[in-house]
Amino acid sequence: MTALLDSLTVVDAIGSFGALIVVAAYFATQMRVMNSEDLAFPLVNLIGSVLIVFSLLQNFNLASMLIEGFWIIISVIGIIQYYRLRRLR
Repeated sequence: MTALLDSLTVVDAIGSFGALIVVAAYFATQMRVMNSEDLAFPLVNLIGSVLIVFSLLQNFNLASMLIEGFWIIISVIGIIQYYRLRRLR
């Protein structure tokens, strides 16, 4: 474990923090602490995904970049949808 922590770069830490953010948002929705229809959910997912993409730009992985790209697109759609629905009320 010490060797893993010693080899952890700032970029790796940023990507790992992004992954924790995305997982925490999903967990919070499952525990009914966060509502997936609120603005916070897509915003938190967007932030987490952007942090992961930052790390992927340093240590590229096509499969991970694809999923994060889609995650970002879905999060942006969720933000747009939130404001559209809010405007209709």
